[in-house]
Amino acid sequence: MSFDADLSIRVSGVSKCYAIYERPSDRLKQMVASGIARLSRTRPRRYHADFWALRDVSLEVRKGECVALIGRNGSGKSTLLQIITGTLAPTEGEVHVDGRVAALLELGSGFNPEFTGLENVYLNASLLGMRREEVDAKLDDILAFADIGEFVHQPVKTYSSGMVVRLAFAVQAQIDPDVLIVDEALAVGDARFQAKCFARLKALRERGTSILMVTHSTEQVVTHCDRAVLLDHGRKLDEGAPRPIVNRYLDLLYGRRPVEAAGSAAAEMSAEGRGAALPEQLQAFDPEFASRPQALFSSRPLYNPYEHRWGDRRAEIVDFALFAGGQAYPQHVRARSRLACYVRYRLHAPVVRPIFGITLKTKEGLTVYGTNTEMAGMGDALTAGGEGVIACNFEINCAPGDYFLSFGIASRDVHGEVVPHDRRYDSVHLCVEPVDAFLGITDLRAEFRVI
Repeated sequence: MSFDADLSIRVSGVSKCYAIYERPSDRLKQMVASGIARLSRTRPRRYHADFWALRDVSLEVRKGECVALIGRNGSGKSTLLQIITGTLAPTEGEVHVDGRVAALLELGSGFNPEFTGLENVYLNASLLGMRREEVDAKLDDILAFADIGEFVHQPVKTYSSGMVVRLAFAVQAQIDPDVLIVDEALAVGDARFQAKCFARLKALRERGTSILMVTHSTEQVVTHCDRAVLLDHGRKLDEGAPRPIVNRYLDLLYGRRPVEAAGSAAAEMSAEGRGAALPEQLQAFDPEFASRPQALFSSRPLYNPYEHRWGDRRAEIVDFALFAGGQAYPQHVRARSRLACYVRYRLHAPVVRPIFGITLKTKEGLTVYGTNTEMAGMGDALTAGGEGVIACNFEINCAPGDYFLSFGIASRDVHGEVVPHDRRYDSVHLCVEPVDAFLGITDLRAEFRVI
């Protein structure tokens, strides 16, 4: 099979099967049965069950590309990484990797706990194919990146998990690999170390290093990756741009099978919901906002038809109104404007202590701000039955650009787990106009003075 010069990794039809034995004696029986079968040229009796950790998975990673593997626990992500790095052999399929590979699969893998950190730097680098002269030339950079001080002269067995991953990542990243594979290792470090790691990953990508990473952080996926690959139960479900793949991952992680909307009897509003007084600006704009039977959410201005909606629909978000600068549904919002948002919800079934949430994200999917009624200490604020309107006011203190509002309504089951009823991701599009020049996403309104 030919290998594209622009590719760093090609995985073709890879599967991995494990034999699962109920008891240790079954392993011996299987060995004996297999030996007899080879001599008699017959099919051996099976004393085990097959477990397929991966089934017919294919993917490609181009040079300089950062690709994320995402999926629920047990979906086969780590198994695939081990096969790509060569520490595990596939049952079926082929893997081609071009260039020097560095991998962070497990904390401290390749480290001897009895050796000092410095001794393990040389040991780990030699396993990656580096000569001692190369390590000597990069040693100062490695130790500066790890930033563990005098602990580098102490045995690794005395290190915390964070110190181990600091040292391991420092070695792997400073050797300038052609392919870097990371399995959740960055989740261990603190915020400052993670920022330093991602700056280093960016520098590696700019010089052509391909990065394949496993992470459960959807923020890291949409912020740092070019593509995402979704695995579930050992199979590849989808791949493509990070945001839609992350949304589908959230479907798997939290979603429930949709139920049909209940009839009009179940949707009757409570007396409190019908009789509540609307704020003056909303009353003047739409006096029937709280009582209209139709669900007008998708027909309102600023609605994004490419929203990602999911949940079991025991509760629904049926309408919204938005005001800024005295204008309803403004096409442009000036930075630092106060935004008034009103959302109407409808409960189709009994829901205990419903939770309403709102999130503001950039067009790349980075969360600028998010909160909900539970976090705000309003656990009993929402009507427990029928319909209601909830208001949320906040300041758009953002850089100019395109942003998306997401809404959600959920509750908690008897075990305390969140049950999503209706989540409307990226459902409202906001265009923010500048007021003052600054760098970044949000204006912290810094003040300078000479003293």
